Formats: sequence, structure tokens, C-alpha cells
Amino acid sequence: MNTPPVLIVGAGPTGLMLALRLARHGVDCRIIDRNSGPGQASRAMAVHARTLEFYQQLGFADELVSLGIKINAMHIHEGGEELVKLALGEIGEGLSPYPFVLSLPQDEHERFLISKLAAAGVHVEWNVALDLWTQDDSEVQAILLKDGERQYCTYDYICGCDGARSKVREIAGFDFSGGTYDHLYYVADAQVAGKNTDLHAHLGANSFALMLPVRTSGMQRLIGILPDRPEGAPAPVFDDVRGDVENLLGVQVEQINWFSTYKVHHRVAGQFRERRCFILGDAAHLHSPVGGQGMNTGLGDAVNLAWKLAQKLRGQSNDALLDTYESERIVFARKLVATTDRAFQAIVAQGIAGQFLRRWLVPHALPFLSGFERARRLLFQTVSQIQINYEDSALSAGHAEHLRGGDRLPWFSDGTQDNFLALRSMDWQLHIYGEPAPELLDEARVLKLPVHCYTFNVAAKLAGLGRDAAYLVRPDGHIALALHLQESGALRALALRLGLHFGPAESGKAAPRPV
Repeated sequence: MNTPPVLIVGAGPTGLMLALRLARHGVDCRIIDRNSGPGQASRAMAVHARTLEFYQQLGFADELVSLGIKINAMHIHEGGEELVKLALGEIGEGLSPYPFVLSLPQDEHERFLISKLAAAGVHVEWNVALDLWTQDDSEVQAILLKDGERQYCTYDYICGCDGARSKVREIAGFDFSGGTYDHLYYVADAQVAGKNTDLHAHLGANSFALMLPVRTSGMQRLIGILPDRPEGAPAPVFDDVRGDVENLLGVQVEQINWFSTYKVHHRVAGQFRERRCFILGDAAHLHSPVGGQGMNTGLGDAVNLAWKLAQKLRGQSNDALLDTYESERIVFARKLVATTDRAFQAIVAQGIAGQFLRRWLVPHALPFLSGFERARRLLFQTVSQIQINYEDSALSAGHAEHLRGGDRLPWFSDGTQDNFLALRSMDWQLHIYGEPAPELLDEARVLKLPVHCYTFNVAAKLAGLGRDAAYLVRPDGHIALALHLQESGALRALALRLGLHFGPAESGKAAPRPV
């Protein structure tokens, strides 16, 4: 039996996404998990637009959307009083094919991804734990535990997607600095009276509660801060918070399916890569639940790494390309942890500042700002992760109109043209909006780089694309080069610097498999 080149440790959403993307790039992997099967209950709920765009590349975004619930509005409460209602709906209309926030429980999300991975011929190995691993310049050696027996295996790369207590990170010796919030959180799935398809949030001093729909059956997810308990008190149960939940959110809880408590951490690993080892998702970064960013960020890690690993394994790049995984994702992770930490601390702060935020700024400023198209767009861009950029990356250069190398390629659709359709091939490609320059076309042809030409019109301009500009687009949909004047020679220079081959894999290499 041939050993696949990549070992993925952890079959949560991050590990599953990594395996799916590698499969599409024709790279075999082995994915293991120490648990007996996918999770039965989970905290992650929000699926943002950028994640759905990644799923669109794989061909199943719409199918996933049909399993979840689109959040129509956000209601903000304090002390049992509704302070403000903000319409969400299609808040990102024109910015993404998926201009909404989707609510979908992580357990259902995972089972869906597992089924898609199985259809691609890759099956999660449950009840298999990583015991030890080491590496040298040529390979990774791993000892796995299965049914009480040790397996000795070698791989080209190991990817730690094994959560906050990552064994991969621990053995690698990566620092994981940060802290833990004082509060103990609860999470529950509950049946409440009436029908709800909105997000409800209670803000208060040292108190925080959320309710959002999680199942098409009408189940609601409840998340909040557990009130302080005396030393030696028995393990908390839902009845300990029932009164607060019902009063603060204005609901009547009829039935509880499950209830759990947990601590929230804010940490970022000191590094995301060491030679042949990579860490992703919660193994690399942890942050507060503000904005529902955690799971989506891990999925973004997987997308970023997958195509780079595939190119290196297929002999289509040098090692410098793999270096860009850490440099691109660690900057975003640090910024996200800092931002969500500040936001959360402000929300639950005591004193005059906290009261001002909750009683005046939120109920007055938010509705006012939401009335402006620019403010609504900014809110969606930030929360949805479509604004993530890699401008400082070694892969990024140039600018054209409002776009720079490293930005996400803006979505452009005018009813007859849709530039995201081309991204489904998940290859390097050149986009030209307007008249193509013959010299650039010749350069692309020599480099075996697919070219997609679009008519420049008002819709393209509104998306931020430049007239007669060219954009070299990476397999993850980010712009590598923005060429204002379609400068020839830029494509070749990038290819030489990173040893990139833009065309199909060499003869004899694995071809991409459908997912």
C-alpha cells in the first residue's frame, strides 16, 4: 500500500476542508481523528460568505446553504428590553454570491463535509491517535495508535488540525501564548416557544447571551456567560441559567436537548510552520466568539495551505511558496484575536464606558450607521472575511484601480458574466477586464496560464475592477499580481522567483479528482 504524502491530524471542519481541497488538487492524504466519530454537539454556528465562496469552488455551496438558516435580523437586548433591531437579510448584496450570514450547527456541517470527502474517495480514520512524530529534511516519521497497536508511518508533511490541545503543536514545541477569559460560558440547544429565524443578543456588565436558530426543526442555540458560583458548587445545569436566559432574551424555553459549559481562550501560536509541519485552525489560534469568526478562520487556513502543498508536491513550486502560508495567515490571526478580544471586553465591561456602549452607542449609532450603504457594506466586508488581504505577502505585488496584490478578487456579475465561475477550476488564472494586450497574452500562453477576458462595464467598475487591467489570480481566489497597464514580464518574474508552474501537472502526476 502506498503511503499518502500528507498526514492530517484532526477531522474537524479545518481538517476536512484541507483534505477536500487536497483531493481536488489531486493530492492523496490520510486523515485521522482520536474520537470515535464526528461531534454530536458543537459551539460553532456562523458560516460566512468567504467560506461559502470556497465551497462554491468545490461545487456544493448551494447544497450547504439549503441545510442552514439565513439570519434575517439581529435584535440587541439589555435587561430584558430590546434596544435595537438591525435588518441583516441580504446585507452584502453585490459584494458576494452569498450576501448573508448562514446559521448551521458544526456537527451537521462536519457530517456534510465527511460525506463529500467520502465521495472523493477519502475516508476519515476514527479512533486513531497521534502518539509521537518527528521530522528531518526529507520526511516526517509518525507513530499512530489504533486499537492499542502502534503504527510506524512516514509522510512528506504533517498538518495539525487537532484543536486547542494540539498534539502536533505540542510536539513541535510551538509557543501558544495568550490568556483565558475569567468567565465560564454555557451552550445549549433548546426548543423555545414560537418561531425564530433571527439572532438575539443580550449585552450587559459581565453578562452576555446569544440565541440563534440552528436547525430547520426550530431548535435554537443558546450561548452565554454563566453567573458566578460559590466554591464547591455542584456542576452547573441549565436550570441554573434558565431564569436569566428567559428574562434577558424574552423567550420561554420549553425543552433542552443538551447543555455544556466551557472556557474561552485568546491565543496565537508563535509559528504556524516548522519545515514539514503545519498547524491550522484552533491548533494555531483561539479567540472570543464575537462575530463567529473561529471556524471560518480555520477553514481559511486550510484553503490557503492546500493549494500550496499541492503545487510543491507536484513539483510546481519551490519551498518559498510554503513559507507564505505562515506569513499570510499568522498576521490575520493576530489581528483577529486582538480585535475580537477588544470588542468582547468592551461589550461586557463594567463602569461608565461599558454602559455608554450598551445604552447609547449600540441603540443609537448602529441603527443610524446601518442606514448608510457604505456602513452596511463595511460591516459585511469585515464580518464575512471577504476583506482579508495578503498585501505584505511575497506572492503579492502591483495595484490596479482600487485593488492591490493580495486582495480577494472582487465578485463581478452582470447577468451574462460571472467571474467567480472561472474560479471553480481552482488553478492559477489571468483575468483581464477590457481589451487584452497581445504581449501579455503571449506571455500567458508560454507560461500555460489560462486567460479569462471580461467586458468592462458599470458592474465591473462598481466591483472595484480597473478598465483594461489584468489580475493574476491564485487558486484560492486572491490576487497575486494587479497589473494596471497589463505589464508584460511580471508573470514570468513571479514564476521564476517562486519556481511556479501555472499550467497542468506534469505527465505522470495525479490529476485533480472531482469533489
